[in-house]
Amino acid sequence: MKKLHTFSLADRAEAGLLKELLEREGIACLIRNEQLFAALGEIPFLECFPELWVVDNEVWPRARLLLDSWLKSEEGGLPWNCPACGETLEGQFGACWNCGTQRNE
Repeated sequence: MKKLHTFSLADRAEAGLLKELLEREGIACLIRNEQLFAALGEIPFLECFPELWVVDNEVWPRARLLLDSWLKSEEGGLPWNCPACGETLEGQFGACWNCGTQRNE
């Protein structure tokens, strides 16, 4: 088993989402410390952070590439303007919040 990523307490939901994405790709993984936030104050807070672990060390490089790719896509790109209504949107959005028009790639 090998650790892939450590999340902040606020990113617990993202840890679960990434675990599901990796499992859909056939990569067995688990989240450690998922429930330790309840012990915050009793144990050091750094030990309470959720960690995503890959079960098979041999697939860790593939899991790392998938995770990095997903995290990079979450950073978003350049802002864009909706072709239908002219609204300016942040790069991570694929559709206009104002009118629902899909972003043209």
